[in-house]
Amino acid sequence: MKLPAFKTLLDKQSQEPPLGWAQLSHQKIRLLVALSGIAFADILIFMQLGFRAMLFDGATLVHNHIQGDIVLISNRTKTLLEGQTFSRRHLYQAAAVEGVASASPLYYSLARWVNPWKKEVTEIAAIAFDPAQPVLDLPTVNQQLEQIKLPNVVLFDSQSQPATGPVVQSFNQGKTIFTEISGRRIRVGGIFTLGSSMFVKGHVVTSDWNYLRIFGADSFDNIHAGILTLKPGADPQTVIKNIQARLPNDVRVLTRKGFKEHELVFWSSEHPAGTIFNFGATMGFIVGVVIVYQVLYSDVNDHLPEYATLKAMGYSDISLLAVVFQEAIILAVLGFIPGAASSIGMYALLGNLTRIPLAMRFDVASQVFIMTVVMCLISAAVAMRKLHSADPADVF
Repeated sequence: MKLPAFKTLLDKQSQEPPLGWAQLSHQKIRLLVALSGIAFADILIFMQLGFRAMLFDGATLVHNHIQGDIVLISNRTKTLLEGQTFSRRHLYQAAAVEGVASASPLYYSLARWVNPWKKEVTEIAAIAFDPAQPVLDLPTVNQQLEQIKLPNVVLFDSQSQPATGPVVQSFNQGKTIFTEISGRRIRVGGIFTLGSSMFVKGHVVTSDWNYLRIFGADSFDNIHAGILTLKPGADPQTVIKNIQARLPNDVRVLTRKGFKEHELVFWSSEHPAGTIFNFGATMGFIVGVVIVYQVLYSDVNDHLPEYATLKAMGYSDISLLAVVFQEAIILAVLGFIPGAASSIGMYALLGNLTRIPLAMRFDVASQVFIMTVVMCLISAAVAMRKLHSADPADVF
């Protein structure tokens, strides 16, 4: 195409709005109703996928901060919350494998936290390890390792939910905080930041010896995970193969990434919560399809004489169907914007009320946008059946 002709085409497109937009904007009330319906469907999907992401993020809080290359868990472990353990001696066996630089135990158990002010019992998670071999990459924990070496001292998570009490505020005011964890009197020796989840209202971090004092002597030799750090240049897959050959079948050897993926598989496919959120997102998608279909069907029906005239002028069905798809895409984009904006506000409100991290994520936003476009295109495809019936002989 020559440059002058191309410029003429651009000028024409800039002066004349797309036919799909012209038809949609002709009846502004209907357009606003349609956009409101799509935004509502998007909000439903955003909330369900947001809750699903919040579930996954909460379930992998510890996994995301593991400081190591390889993780050992019990072969019975589906989720860290289950508390399945294996013998600590297997950790020593793994430490003797060529390529392993260090091996550290990780303890993780649910515990009964007593609110020091209201005396109410709340379930939190206790994380413990050897302070000489820290396993978390949390600076606020690693800077206070001397504190957790002291008997009956724990660090308290600043992102714990309100039911645990105003621990952070009182600690920052210089007050000494004593309470009980699973019947053991302890003192809060510092504050760190990790986060809470749907099933865990907070965390405390302490040493392996304090963990023994809280949960009993038998707990010391039964660990929930073993964290291995490899020597520089060691091949992780080779080391994993050698470790697995040395250990019994009741111990699973995973990379740090595989440890996280193992957790996500349980929550996405085996736990009812993942299924419920997926179902909610599907229902929102169906609602959006119905709403957009009604709008496009009504629009095609109202403009049937115009479509018949275009057919009589030689326009093919494909050309006319392109107009309907154009309307669908316009509705998808314009409806997504208020839906996303409203969801961001609702995420912020819920995150503030629950203290559970809930923010708009790019992957969730991209997923919802794609679903919005798809549901609008599906609606357009269904509404196109009416367009096929546009016969100039019948209309005129």
